[in-house]
Amino acid sequence: MIKIGNIELPEFPLLLAPMEDVSDPPFRRLCKMHGADLMYSEFISSEGLIRDAIKSRKKLDIFDYERPVGIQIFGGDEEAMAMSARIVETVNPDLVDINFGCPVKKVVCKGAGAGVLKDIDLMVRLTKAVVSSTSLPVTVKTRLGWDSTSINIDEVAERLQETGIKALTIHARTRAQMYKGEADWEHISRIKQNPNIEIPIFGNGDIDSPEKALEYKQKYACDGIMIGRAAIGYPWIFNEIKHFFKTGEHLPAPTIEDRLLAVRQHAEWSAEWKGERLGLVEMRQHYSNYFRGVPHFKDFRKKFLEVFTLEEMDALIKETQEFYTEYLAQQA
Repeated sequence: MIKIGNIELPEFPLLLAPMEDVSDPPFRRLCKMHGADLMYSEFISSEGLIRDAIKSRKKLDIFDYERPVGIQIFGGDEEAMAMSARIVETVNPDLVDINFGCPVKKVVCKGAGAGVLKDIDLMVRLTKAVVSSTSLPVTVKTRLGWDSTSINIDEVAERLQETGIKALTIHARTRAQMYKGEADWEHISRIKQNPNIEIPIFGNGDIDSPEKALEYKQKYACDGIMIGRAAIGYPWIFNEIKHFFKTGEHLPAPTIEDRLLAVRQHAEWSAEWKGERLGLVEMRQHYSNYFRGVPHFKDFRKKFLEVFTLEEMDALIKETQEFYTEYLAQQA
């Protein structure tokens, strides 16, 4: 069993990565249904929380059915990070996570996210500020370093553990790599072999299949895996990995009915949380992902993009189901 503070997780937990404009409550709910063991909010600006920015506050919404769940914050100012951690604590998440890994320019330019990788002393001060300001377990997600010439994850892991964090997730790329190239998990393996490291170490980067999840579990000996992009439009990946771990066999691939049900659930929960029109407008980014690799879906994509009500959604789902029922019968 893996423990983060007083949070008990399965022996080898699967975590849903915090992803901006993706990891909102409707999406997290789907991933929880399909096997995610621990999830995080979209990352939240500490400055935005302090200014009471509506978008930042909205990201604090969490629900009991998704526990355990963490709220992730980012920033480059110690006082702001401490204050935002206290604000986060008021909504009673299970943990607070600090983002030291986001490579996006607008975040890095503010001296936050992966921008902090250039200054380990600042990273330590920011982490101490959060740890000392909340009674919740504090975790960190970071990268290997700024670029290939400044990989500093060994020092980072030891020094952050000393601040009192309860777990560390390592995206096995540098900031310079962004999301390109291959993630180098050898660094994660080395951290796990360090006798001074006692906190759980979770690996992140490139896990997109049950086979790769098992290979990396066995080869790099981390305490769990965080999955990000591979779960977008494919929440089934968590249970598929767990089933493969137990049996060495694959679960059947999601059917058209499974995909349409996931879209309907995601749309309904999005409408409930954001309002019907906005919820369905913001669903537009997801449709192609749910039907990736499905033949002839482009014929329906435009229709999904024109849906503004759940009633229209239900009619389109019925039409789509009827088409694929007939199509598959013809292929048989």
